[in-house]
Amino acid sequence: MKEFIWPFFLAFLITFLLMPITIKLAKKFGFIDIPKDARRVHKKPIPLSGGIAMVISVTVLMLRYLPIDKELAMTITASLLIAVSGLIDDKKGLSPKLKLVFQILAGVLLVIGGVRIEFFTNPFDISDALVILNVLSVPVTIFWVCGITNTINLIDGLDGLAAGVSLICAVSMFFITYQMGRTEVSLVCALVAGACLGFLPFNFNPAKIFMGDTGALYLGFMLSYISITGFLKQAALLMIFVPVLIMGVPVFDTAFAMVRRKLSGKSMVEADKGHLHHRLLARGLNQRQTVIILYAISAIFGILANLISRFHSRVGLFVSLAVMLIILIAGISSGMLKSKED
Repeated sequence: MKEFIWPFFLAFLITFLLMPITIKLAKKFGFIDIPKDARRVHKKPIPLSGGIAMVISVTVLMLRYLPIDKELAMTITASLLIAVSGLIDDKKGLSPKLKLVFQILAGVLLVIGGVRIEFFTNPFDISDALVILNVLSVPVTIFWVCGITNTINLIDGLDGLAAGVSLICAVSMFFITYQMGRTEVSLVCALVAGACLGFLPFNFNPAKIFMGDTGALYLGFMLSYISITGFLKQAALLMIFVPVLIMGVPVFDTAFAMVRRKLSGKSMVEADKGHLHHRLLARGLNQRQTVIILYAISAIFGILANLISRFHSRVGLFVSLAVMLIILIAGISSGMLKSKED
């Protein structure tokens, strides 16, 4: 495991050293988040798009440490496309449909690079079924990329929340992929974790800069890439549930938000104040307390996923389904699926 410490440290150091420069450039070029609605928790203008430092750090180090091949070329191209879409959105604003177009294109680039969900391609020894399932693997991969990319963006509502949760998810994925012998994927996990850690001192409450859609969409995309290459190329059904559980905080919060908005007759992409962090704030917790609680929940999910990945597949599958049922019941009982007028 020693071979991952230096890349992790470099990702941390490069991001950390780039942050003061990023803050100055954000102010100079007008990347500023001005609080203009009730959903925003901050009260004064804050520099935006700090995630670009993480993008630079991870990209440079992936080129340094990973073999340069078609998969890496397409992955980096797709990730930069996502980052650029976030940068444009931070500055000028993009419609949800246009952001989705960028995400679909990024998913297509991953597929071209050979990165796709292959669980669906080999469950039977029937050639005709394999032809159909091979075709299905492409849209399922693109759907996964779009979905996970947006989950981190949707929880990016408090200082340090998205960066910290992404850090915990990357660390959790690192330990499982390392155990599985997927060293290249483990390296990417270490780079993403290191970059998040380098960003957090500038983003934890009170934040000096926000990551913006530039960082949130990028982190979501990288976690989607890691989950596909690290887990969803496995034949075991259990491997579908492991990354979902690791990313439980953003995944379930996003799922509940979409259902909640649909039930209330709103667009599923319409913003509201029904997210878990909003509800914790409404109970009287401050930003730091709320973020630390969500860190703890995310860490618990990560530990559970690591334990489940070691189980026999049937036992792990049963435990995973039980955990998700508990989360669903908890979401319903707490009102996460109920419409909420703000």
